[in-house]
Amino acid sequence: MIKLKPTLLLFFVSFICFSQATYRTISSQLLGEDRELKILLPRAYSEEDNKTYPVIYVFDGDYLFETIAGNIDFYAYWEDIPEAIVVGINQVDTRDDDLLYSEQNLVPVESGADFFEFVGKELIPFIEDNYKTESFRVAVGHGETANFINYYLAIKKPLFNAYVAISPDLAYNIESHLLNRSQNLEQKTFYYLAVSNSDVRHIMKAVKSLDSKLKTVQNSNFIYTFKEFDGPSHYAMPAHAFPNALESIFFMFQPISLKEYKESILKLEGSPVAYLENKYAEIKNLFGIEKQILINDFKAVEAAIKKKEKWDYFQDLSKLARDNYPETVLSKYYLGLYYEQKGEPKKAMKIYQSAYILEEIGGVTKDLMLEKAQQIKADFGY
Repeated sequence: MIKLKPTLLLFFVSFICFSQATYRTISSQLLGEDRELKILLPRAYSEEDNKTYPVIYVFDGDYLFETIAGNIDFYAYWEDIPEAIVVGINQVDTRDDDLLYSEQNLVPVESGADFFEFVGKELIPFIEDNYKTESFRVAVGHGETANFINYYLAIKKPLFNAYVAISPDLAYNIESHLLNRSQNLEQKTFYYLAVSNSDVRHIMKAVKSLDSKLKTVQNSNFIYTFKEFDGPSHYAMPAHAFPNALESIFFMFQPISLKEYKESILKLEGSPVAYLENKYAEIKNLFGIEKQILINDFKAVEAAIKKKEKWDYFQDLSKLARDNYPETVLSKYYLGLYYEQKGEPKKAMKIYQSAYILEEIGGVTKDLMLEKAQQIKADFGY
């Protein structure tokens, strides 16, 4: 088997996404000119359903878009993140003007103020009018644009729900503004900050200073992650940092891992079924997405119930399986296990037998259900 290096794999993924991206032009009254956008829609995107998607806004889209879109497509394929719309803002000829800010009061001015307003008042409404969007928005920037996206966090009603600041070239004293704002956020906001130990010296120094301030924030609405990478240059950082940023922002969305199983579920004092329900309620709360509970996650809770011998929870798990997979054997399987362990084998046998007309799922087959019924019959002579 030929194994691809991560950088080569990223090249192929990016090339595929580049070929699938569409280009659109938006006419801006605020900027007095047209702007080019790169847009990648999810693989399953269709006007025929009611599904909606988070939007990832990529500043410096002329060179960042392919890396970001490739990672979004890859992680969404494996259900580690939700499918998302990716919007790249091309700035190759306008970058300096777009990012202009005052050295005195640290806010966008003149052409920078126009671009700041363009994103909130024209670009986002344009995307939301033309595509099936969720309310969850992510801003991604690198270098100077990573600094610029901070201004959207500083306003009274932040424009984005998550900020990915990769090797930001920070404005002088912006850390005090970010510290103050992050301490007073009223809605859940993710902030991912990354730098390399091989980065531009002044960037590395400023980012580490900012990290020392942000890690002191005591606000449950501010979900902060910092990562210092070993080795990548400033311009290589997006390819290294963005996958880590996705895992950080969408950790709740991901299937239950072995780490989550061992460190969270097995250590619960209460119900693992309630834990599972709360996990998916939080996904809805954070991302606006009604996600069906994964079979992987049912299996994790099943394993925890068996390991801790808390058999009553199988009854609750059966109800949850019925709500999520009503046409399958899953609910009957868990209910049968409940009655087996509660010392009511005849009830368990009948439940296993009744599952024959239902669909198989996640390795729970009709043959397995019949085998369990027959074993009970043989053991107890029914």
